[in-house]
Order: sequence, then C-alpha cells, then structure tokens
Amino acid sequence: MRELGKAAASLALAAGLLFAPASLAARDGAQDTGPAIALDAGTLTTLPMRERAAIIDGILAERLETVLPQVMREEGVDMWVMMAREYFEEPVVASMLDARSMHARRRTILVLFDPGEGKPIERLTVSRYGLAGLFEPAWNPDEQPDQWQAVADIIAARDPDRIAINTSDLTAFADGMTLSQYRAMTARLPETYRERIVPGETLALRWLETRIPDEMELYPAIVALARAFIAEALSRAVITPGATTAADVEWWYRDRLARLGIAPWFHPSIGIQREGEEGMLRGDVVIEPGDLLWTDFGITYLRLNTDTQHLAYVLKPGESEAPEGLQKGLANTNRVQDILMEEFEAGLSGNQILAAARARAVAEGLDPSIYSHPIGLHGHGAGSAIGFWDNQDPDPRGEYRLRADTAWSIELTSYASVPEWGGQRVDFRSEEDAFFDGERVRFLDGRQTRLTLIPSD
Repeated sequence: MRELGKAAASLALAAGLLFAPASLAARDGAQDTGPAIALDAGTLTTLPMRERAAIIDGILAERLETVLPQVMREEGVDMWVMMAREYFEEPVVASMLDARSMHARRRTILVLFDPGEGKPIERLTVSRYGLAGLFEPAWNPDEQPDQWQAVADIIAARDPDRIAINTSDLTAFADGMTLSQYRAMTARLPETYRERIVPGETLALRWLETRIPDEMELYPAIVALARAFIAEALSRAVITPGATTAADVEWWYRDRLARLGIAPWFHPSIGIQREGEEGMLRGDVVIEPGDLLWTDFGITYLRLNTDTQHLAYVLKPGESEAPEGLQKGLANTNRVQDILMEEFEAGLSGNQILAAARARAVAEGLDPSIYSHPIGLHGHGAGSAIGFWDNQDPDPRGEYRLRADTAWSIELTSYASVPEWGGQRVDFRSEEDAFFDGERVRFLDGRQTRLTLIPSD
C-alpha cells in the first residue's frame, strides 16, 4: 500500500508542517532529546474525514494482506472464526471493520481460511452487508435463512484442521466469543468440527500488536500531535498561576480536541505536587508558583493511539530554572528509561524484562516503579505487560513473550528526595511512546529530558 507515503505527507501538511515523516532509523538523534518534530499547537489542523478514511482503509487492507497470513501460518491455524453484534464489537472484529463500518451490522461473522500451498487467505463475511471489499460476502439469506447454518456449511466445505475462536481467561483482547454465540455456532456443527476448535488467544494478540511499516510512517507525526497539545496545555496560553485549576486544564484538553475532531481515549489528567503537601493534588486545586505539574494525555487518530506523561515546573517570581533537586529527579527517571529499553529482547517475557530492569536500576541507587505497556490500535494495547504501578512482582499478564514490530509506551516513575523541598519524596512520572524493531527500542518523537517551565509573572 505504497500510497500511504502520500497520505503521510498530507498528514504532515495538515498539521502545519513542512516535512515528510522520516524513517525511524533517521530518528536516532531523538533518542535523548525533546520533540523530534516541532509543531505549533496554535496552528494545528487535522485531515478531512474522507482522507482519514482512505488512510484507515489502506492500512487495514495492507494488514490483512501481510499480518494476517503471517500470524495464522506461524500459529498453525487454518481457519479463524469471529463474530460480533451491533454495538457489541469484540476487539479483533472492531479492528477489521472498514472506516465506514463504525459498528458491526446486526450480527457480523468473519471467517478467515488459509487454503494452504501459499494461496491467499480467504476472507469471508457471513452477514447481510459487505465490508468495503475487504471481505467477500458469503451469505444469501434468501437461499439460507439460518445464518448459523451458513457458517457451518462454510466450515464443512473447507474442512479445516484447526478452527480458532477468540476465548481467553487472561486477556480481553482475545475473549470476544460470547457464550450465546458459541452455543449457536456449535449447535450447527457436526461433532468432528467441534473437536477441532482451539483458542485464538495468541492469534488475536499477534494481529493486534503487530505494527506494519505504513503505520510506522504515520505514528511519529501522530505522537507529535499529542505532544503539541501537551506543550500548549503546560504553558501560559492555558495556565495562569494563582487562577487556573488542575481541572481547568483537563477540560481545556477535551475542548481543544473536540474542536479538531480528535478523540481522547481517556480523560486527561493533571496532578500537582507541592512542597509540604503529600501526594498528588487534583481537581479544583489552583495551580501556584513553585508547583510541579504532571499530565497524562492520549489521543486516538487514524486508529492509532498515543499515551504520554510529562512534567512541568511553575517558576516562582525571580526564578529562571527549576530547583536542582527537581531537575535531578527527572534525570533519574530518564536513566530508568534507558535501563528498561536496554533490557528489551524478543522472546523474553514482560516479567523477565521487568525483573532485570528493576535489579539494574536499584543497583544504581535509583528508586523505580515500572509499568510499561504495548500501544497501537488500543491505548493499553495487546501484548505483554512490563509491570504494574501496584505490582512490581511477576504477574500472569506479563508472561507473554515480546515480539518485534511492536509499539510501546515506556511508562514508569522514579522517586527522589528533593533537598529544596526539605527532603520531601517526589514522584517523577514519565511516559513516552516508542517502537521495538526486534533489536532496539526507539522513541517515536523524542522524550522529555528537561522540565517544562511555566512563568508565573
């Protein structure tokens, strides 16, 4: 789908840029810097909906042609059957709907079949409506009124050895088969085919987690868009110290995105750490000079998600820099990022990477908490967890093995005592989006290495 190069350029121009998104290899210089792509948040615009749809459908078509056969063949599955009801779409089916099909229509059933011998994957939809030519309609209700029998007939005609359905005790991404639909489908199947049904857990995770080159052409610019909103939010354009509350900034984000037709995938967060105050202050608390601000913000654009956390310091009158202790705290967090990314290795579990990174960080005298996760078609994406904020020990959700061509939110914190705040323990949270190519992890748009400064006068 080589037309995406033009689409990426259109995205750049629509954002007020004069660049074409570079390859990740050319972004190595962004590894230890701030934003690799400079955006003027005040001039941001977004693509018209028709252009967005063309990009979404083009990427989906490419994924169906490349990712789908790869994961089915490597997992030894020759048929994958999925189903969803209108307004109750399971994650994999939702990811396979074209840009005009915002929901499954009535009941949408997808049947994917590998005939073998290197032939293309057969993509069928057993539903009343086609899906933009990406799936071939395979049911005529006038000839066979029973939709479930139509599915059974398709299965019998192809005689697959292994029929995957999305069931999982561990992850919602692969647990889309409801009990009622399972009963209805298997009631029409002869026993010989019921015995061939296997869980599609790994299939679902691999389909969702794998990023293709066309997606990675766009992803850096999408991350840059999100970071531009953060830069605007953590500035005097939005914050007036002594007047603006944390909640004011959160709702500014929502209003700003709504005007541009961009969706947040969670409500933005603003937290305040203040000398002499314990923990994060939130809500209607007024932002004051001397505060350390934290924000957590993410958008969904062209079906790709971002997830970013940055820190800002509100200068007191007469200050030109943040206290050294606060600057050192962010530097500690950057060091934990470095350690974690160095421990990424294809084939290791999230739990193994967590244990190795924590051990190294602690040995260096740091006080880390690591809770990184995949990102992509979902904000908290399919794949292995690398720790949780409330659990730094091995977890069943961290047993899945890391794979190449996956995107990640490098999310973590380190704690440090700040001398200028009387030794108060401060939380230096950070989150930056990155790509793992199987050899190394690279930030998509740089990372924060210096506290953002907000003047108070």
